[in-house]
Amino acid sequence: MCTCITYENGGFYFGRNLDLDVSFGQTVTVTPEKFPLNFRKTKRAEKHYAMVGMASDNDAFPLYAEAVNEKGLSMAGLNFPGNAYYQKVGQGEHELASFEVIPWVLGTCASVAEAEDYLRKTEIVDLAFSEQMPPAPLHWMLADREKCIVLEPVREGLRIYDNPFGVLTNNPPFDFHRINLNNYLNLSARSPENRFSDRLNLKAYSQGMGGTGLPGDASSASRFVRAAFLKWNSVSPTDEEANISQFFHILDNVAMVRGAVVTEEGKYDITMYSCCMNADTGVYYYKTYDDGRIRAADLRDVDLQGDQLIKQNV
Repeated sequence: MCTCITYENGGFYFGRNLDLDVSFGQTVTVTPEKFPLNFRKTKRAEKHYAMVGMASDNDAFPLYAEAVNEKGLSMAGLNFPGNAYYQKVGQGEHELASFEVIPWVLGTCASVAEAEDYLRKTEIVDLAFSEQMPPAPLHWMLADREKCIVLEPVREGLRIYDNPFGVLTNNPPFDFHRINLNNYLNLSARSPENRFSDRLNLKAYSQGMGGTGLPGDASSASRFVRAAFLKWNSVSPTDEEANISQFFHILDNVAMVRGAVVTEEGKYDITMYSCCMNADTGVYYYKTYDDGRIRAADLRDVDLQGDQLIKQNV
């Protein structure tokens, strides 16, 4: 389970909560422009846009959960079990394995518009990174300052949705979340008016009652609504420190507390880490479940012409 959001308030930001019951060996990873990207079914990229994000610790290929590239394009993969479907190899003109989607899109494209043209010709195919790492069932959110879209690989092919909310969680598919949000159009950050009856003297007895009915559980549908409500009612100064603080406050309100969600295997879903990427500057901010300090990795602090992955322990 995960929650991903965009945030624009002077700067443009993109980030997520990564909710899992076990670590995936995550490390902050910079992929410089000349690190060779060996794709399984498409052309090897000897040179590409540089990117920074959180990836599984691997020296051969950057297995990103989310990242931002040097052009300000950001992308994240979120859990989508039961609905994600990867096509058989050899059926499409342009084929990517699920673990290749983020490096390929961010390495190749400078904007959502450019990526969308490629993605409409792309099939996500059923290839594992290794025997020990089968394909994870994913869907993706891709955004820049101009546009946000959702990519969902289903049996019928790769569906691409405009995402005016700038929010994504997990199942059900995005179409459901888009419709479900209409059930909450009466919510307000302001004190509510009496619409019950003009013949009854009813009034709010507490601050915050305009949001009565905002779902508070950890389900993906509820997290989608809660994140959207908080994001679209957010008020913050426009300086970097205030924006980063506000972004993490929004994510904190949809985070997983150990013990609150027990999986079918008896494990605990927790927010392993939260991150916020400044798409304008290439700074990747993050904090972990056990360390609430916000740390940062700056894409432009390293040699972007390098040919080796650069890692920062989490």
